[in-house]
Amino acid sequence: MKEFVISEAKAETAVLVGLITQEQDEAKTKEYLDELEFLADTAGAVTVKRFTQKVQGPSQVTYVGKGKLEEIRRYVMEREEADDPVGMVIFDDELTAKQIRNIESELKVKILDRTSLILDIFAMRAQTAEAKTQVELAQYRYMLPRLQRLWTHLERQGGGSGSGGGKGSVGLRGPGETQLEMDRRIILHRITLLKQRLEEIDRQKTTQRKNRGRLIRVALVGYTNVGKSTMMNLLAKSDVFAENKLFATLDTTVRKMVIDNLPFLLADTVGFIRKLPTDLVDSFKSTLDEVREADLLVHVVDISHPDFEEQIRVVEQTLADLGCREKPSMLVFNKIDAYTWTPQDADDLTEPTRENISLDELRRTWMAKMQGDCLFISARNKENIDELRNVLYNKVRELHVQKYPYNDFLYTIDE
Repeated sequence: MKEFVISEAKAETAVLVGLITQEQDEAKTKEYLDELEFLADTAGAVTVKRFTQKVQGPSQVTYVGKGKLEEIRRYVMEREEADDPVGMVIFDDELTAKQIRNIESELKVKILDRTSLILDIFAMRAQTAEAKTQVELAQYRYMLPRLQRLWTHLERQGGGSGSGGGKGSVGLRGPGETQLEMDRRIILHRITLLKQRLEEIDRQKTTQRKNRGRLIRVALVGYTNVGKSTMMNLLAKSDVFAENKLFATLDTTVRKMVIDNLPFLLADTVGFIRKLPTDLVDSFKSTLDEVREADLLVHVVDISHPDFEEQIRVVEQTLADLGCREKPSMLVFNKIDAYTWTPQDADDLTEPTRENISLDELRRTWMAKMQGDCLFISARNKENIDELRNVLYNKVRELHVQKYPYNDFLYTIDE
C-alpha cells in the first residue's frame, strides 16, 4: 500500500537588494537590509541572498545598474535550474511603476519594494474593522499610480495599427485604455468610500476620547518591536498581543491605570519604522490621534539594538511630522537584560565603538544628556518597574494639577 507523506509547506524565498550611496554608506545599508530581512521574515519569507551596489543614486529605469540587474538575473536563473526557485526580489526603497515594470521584464519573478512589503504585513496584522479599513486605503493609494503596469500584457497581443503605423493592434488599444480608466475610477471611488468610513470612525473615536473624563493621557511611542506592548501588559495588567515580530500591534489600545491615588489613561500605539510610507501615516490618522492628544509621551527604546540611536532619531522625526515635538516626554530604555558589550583592549587607542560601551557608561551618558529624565528597565524581567511607576506617578500628577487644578481624583492616601 502506498504511503502518503504530508510535508510542511515550504516558505517563500526572497532576495534583497539595496544601494550604497553618498548619503547611505555600507554600514547603514547593511542595517537597512537587516531590517528588511526582519520585515520579510515577519511576512513569512526566508531571505536567501543579498545584493548591494555602490552608485550615486538609484537608476530611474531599473533602480540598480544594468550589470547588477544581470547579476541578479543570473542568480535567479541558477536557482530556477536547481529546482529551488526564488519567490520574490525585494528592494529596500519604494519603486516607481516604470522601475517595477522594467525589473519584472528582466527577472521574471515577483517584485516587491519596502512599502509594498510593509503594507502586506499591515494587511496580515490588521484585526479590527478600523485597522483593516486603514490598511485597505493605504494599499489603494499605493496601487493607483502603478495601475498601468497591470495592463502591459495588452502590448503583446498584436503588431501595428490599422493604418500601418503606431503600436498595438486594432481593437486593443481602446479597450485597454478603457479598462485602465475603469479600474482607476473604481479605485478612486473605493478610496472616497474608505475615507468617508475613516472619517466616521474618527468622529466616533473623538467622541470616545471626550467621554473619558478628566484624565491625563499617556501614550507609549517608539520604534516597532521595542517592547511597548509588553510594557503595556505589565503596567496596566492588560492582554495586548506581544510578539518578537515587526508591527505586532496595529490597533491602539487604551487602558485606565491607577497608581496610588492617581488614575490616568495609558495608550499603546503602532510602532514607527524607517522609510514609513506616507500613505500609511495618512491612513492611520485616527490611530495616531492618540499620540497627538496625549498629555505625556513615553518614548520606549530597545537599548539592545545596535542602532538604537538612529531609531530614536526616526521616532523623534515622525513625532515632529505629527506636530508632537513640544509635548512633555520621557525616554524609557527597555531590554537592558539583552544588552551586550565587548570591553576594548587596553592597548587599543582608537575611539570606542557602540560595541565597546558598557550599560553603566550608556546610563551615565544618557542620564546626563536628558538631565536624568530617562529610565533603564527590562519589561520582560520586570527590572526597575517600581522606579518606572514612581516616575510616571510624579509626571502624571504634575500634569494633572496643571490641567485640572480643581481635580476630582487626587485624594489623600491614608498613612
